[in-house]
Amino acid sequence: MFRFAYPYVLIFFIPLMIWGYLLIRRRRQKTVTFSQTSQLKKLAGKREDVIIDLPLYLRILCMAFLILTICRPQSYNVSREIKSPGVDILLCMDTSGSMQALDFKLGKQSVDRLTAVKKVVSDFIKKREHDRIGLVVFGEYAFTQAPLTMDKGLLLSLIDRMEIGMAGDKTAIGSALAIAGKRIKDIPAKSKIIILLTDGRSNSGDISPSQAAEALEALNIKVYTIGVGGKGKAPFKVRGFFGEKIIYQEVDLDEKTLRKIAQTGNGRYFRAADTEELSEIYDIIDREETTEVKVKEFFHFRELYVYFLIPAMIVLLLEIFIQAFIVRSIP
Repeated sequence: MFRFAYPYVLIFFIPLMIWGYLLIRRRRQKTVTFSQTSQLKKLAGKREDVIIDLPLYLRILCMAFLILTICRPQSYNVSREIKSPGVDILLCMDTSGSMQALDFKLGKQSVDRLTAVKKVVSDFIKKREHDRIGLVVFGEYAFTQAPLTMDKGLLLSLIDRMEIGMAGDKTAIGSALAIAGKRIKDIPAKSKIIILLTDGRSNSGDISPSQAAEALEALNIKVYTIGVGGKGKAPFKVRGFFGEKIIYQEVDLDEKTLRKIAQTGNGRYFRAADTEELSEIYDIIDREETTEVKVKEFFHFRELYVYFLIPAMIVLLLEIFIQAFIVRSIP
């Protein structure tokens, strides 16, 4: 980028232009007494008028370059140092078999629950620019898919590759919370948050959800829980003897346990029956868990006055040369 450090000096261009105009006019008004001046006029054409005034034009140009030099032209760039206490967030996502229920929509297309969750969670990650986010996947088992990281591209890629049943078909909520707590407990951060999303009831794992929630509360880790799915039976696509067909089955969402986990973890419980509600829930969490960002800007300047000063000196020397050897005036 370019700027003048002293732009107010540019106002001198106005008197410079007025001075140059008056000087040229005054020079052209100077006369000498000579007979038959009409004959002399024929001898001198317009080209000679220009040559006679050339030193004056050069002097005005030199003054213009000097004014630009005094304005102190600079090129500069800006670098930024971002200081943020940050929030550490671990996303616990259910990939059990019940997540294949087709009761969510993206646009007008019906999709399974996991596909809708992946889309909403990806949008949430993109908003948390200055936070470290990790990913725990659970079903019958729980494992860390991604540790806490600032690499949002890696997280988005891992979420895109998540599949139903990749951790088993059952639901180990307690194990997921325990794994998440283990990952986040020893890391210094302004705020530590776990967001657990599931559509079922804990029926697997060695640790109960209530025990895991109490351990997280002791570690001062806030827990948000999200229950996914509508009430009543949900549609599932199954492969039969005559091809694929849709059947309706009950999905046992344990809201009581999820509420208790959130209450113990000083967070909140949400219920998402469709994609819009799920998106709104993550927006609410995003607003509640704000990140304080401090931006410090550094300006790096490069002085450019030499690009105007050198032409000014060249023009001045050229004017002196023309005055001395080409255009001579009678005193």
